[in-house]
Amino acid sequence: MLDLTKTENVLQTFVKVRGSLKPEEVVFWWSGNVYSVIPGERNRLLFAIDGYNIGRCVAVEGGYQHLMREITLYKDPASSAVLERWDNPFTASQVEVVHVWNDPVNQQYLLHGPYGPFTLPIVPLSEDRLCASLDIMLAYPSALPRAHYPQYSQSDLYQGAELFQFFFSRSAAEDPARDSIPCDISWTRLGPWLPWMEMADRPGSLLYQCSGYKLDGGYAALPEHIRQYVERRHPEYQHAPTAFTRPNETSWTYFKKQLAQRTQT
Repeated sequence: MLDLTKTENVLQTFVKVRGSLKPEEVVFWWSGNVYSVIPGERNRLLFAIDGYNIGRCVAVEGGYQHLMREITLYKDPASSAVLERWDNPFTASQVEVVHVWNDPVNQQYLLHGPYGPFTLPIVPLSEDRLCASLDIMLAYPSALPRAHYPQYSQSDLYQGAELFQFFFSRSAAEDPARDSIPCDISWTRLGPWLPWMEMADRPGSLLYQCSGYKLDGGYAALPEHIRQYVERRHPEYQHAPTAFTRPNETSWTYFKKQLAQRTQT
């Protein structure tokens, strides 16, 4: 019986769910929608999205390092075509779409980290079904301060929330022969306008709602059109990183780099 009151059991279970106890590549795939949330207005569907995360968990002293990179592609919700340009309905201007190419997005899962023992709420949904929740509240100085990026930045503070739920089998988690177990996910994100939308400091936010699962078969099991897009644009996303590095990339830091390249050409 899995005793989820013990820190080491919670950590090992999460690594099995999120990746693998072995340093093998694991891919999570997701899809969903992105909505505008503006005070006093009806929420509007802006984008459909597809994305994946590819990573490997490496055992280190006191826990694991998770070496990852991830992408999300913004699509036309009517045609499902990957967008390269977007007609912004709020500003009546056309903008270049900057997809999510975050490399790395590394994490550490330690028995005793800087904020105390590793903890994660895991609740039963049925006799064999469990749900682990990971609620991440974010508030930190924006990589794009308004004084320097007024067209692309809503605030000097990046403030948002990333809400994850991982659904898995208790019996699979308890099986000592399994290093990695199947998992379904739900992901909700609330955050500011994306820099490339060129919304300046207009009031409002973006709401992401996605679902997905751990792919049996890894990268090769991704839809063909996604693999073709990745291999044409950023073939390194076929594999997880091999070394733990920091800082992590975000949509804001990536856009800042892309903007700097534009001004140099």
